[in-house]
Amino acid sequence: MAGLTSFLSLVFISSLFLASNARASEVKPSVPIVKGLSWSFYDSSCPKLESIVRKHLNKVFNEDIGQAAGLLRLHFHDCFVQGCDGSILLDGSASDPSEQEAPPNLSLRARAFQIIDELQELVQKQCGRVVSCADLTALAARDSVFLSGGPEYSVPFGRRDALNFATIETTLANIPGPNDNTSVLLTRLATKNLDATDLVALSGGHTIGIGHCAGFTNRLYPTRDPIMDETFFNNLKEICPSLDSNGSTVLDIRSPNKFDNQYYVDLMFRQGLFISDQDLFMDSRTRDSVTGFALDEELFFEEFVNSMTKMGQLSVLTGKRGEIRANCSVRNSKNTKLSYVVEEEDEAAHYEL
Repeated sequence: MAGLTSFLSLVFISSLFLASNARASEVKPSVPIVKGLSWSFYDSSCPKLESIVRKHLNKVFNEDIGQAAGLLRLHFHDCFVQGCDGSILLDGSASDPSEQEAPPNLSLRARAFQIIDELQELVQKQCGRVVSCADLTALAARDSVFLSGGPEYSVPFGRRDALNFATIETTLANIPGPNDNTSVLLTRLATKNLDATDLVALSGGHTIGIGHCAGFTNRLYPTRDPIMDETFFNNLKEICPSLDSNGSTVLDIRSPNKFDNQYYVDLMFRQGLFISDQDLFMDSRTRDSVTGFALDEELFFEEFVNSMTKMGQLSVLTGKRGEIRANCSVRNSKNTKLSYVVEEEDEAAHYEL
């Protein structure tokens, strides 16, 4: 055990050194983009798009850096359910509940939805109704990563917004849960053409943000999960003193507000918060990736960018499919503020092959 402790300590020290020396230059995705998306989609129709979004998010994060995790998670939850189409932004009703009402989405930050609305208003003032809510969500996720210390990378644009949201049952079946082990996660991601490396890289999004007691108290009570570090266990019991506690804690105890590779160091010290986190180091299919990312932040950033680019293209709507919403939370045909839907304008919204 002493040998393992020494090895993990070396890993931790090496990780800190490499993190401080990682290149700050832009990380370029090395995966192909799907037909209908383009790296230059808004170059002529909304050339200031990225600067508008970054300026506003800089202001938001200066006030509350925690919102970066909220926006990143919003993009994840959108993409994993019927694709990256902004469907998670649509409001439902008592008789027709939306994706937002599904249990995995109840903990999404209300402020994240507000921020997307604020971005849409700013962009529409500058460019008109040409940028989709789905693209805004993807761009906000990218800037959330970069502005909290992660890699700078390009995002392909051209997504259009869904006309409908998924059912609660479909949402539940597609969003991974905190108690899913690696086998379950690999099976779920395989249906989306994402592999083991993608799983470990995307899980690195937990380097920022918080987790609620309900997601991990089953590892505390009635007895400690033997995989969990004992000191970590004792600290969590103070935060969640009972099985039904409603508190919360950070996902990454080493650098909770910085997007870096310390999440993987947590896993190697058996300090992963959720089963879905910690099991990545316990499973032989994903352990090497966890170790590699813990030792080399630059490698993590490279793989994260590739996996995010792959995920960000899941079942996207392009061309004449879907629409560009005037209000991210309401389908255009149900938007009472629009006297009519300008379909011609939507269809001409700079569709590129």
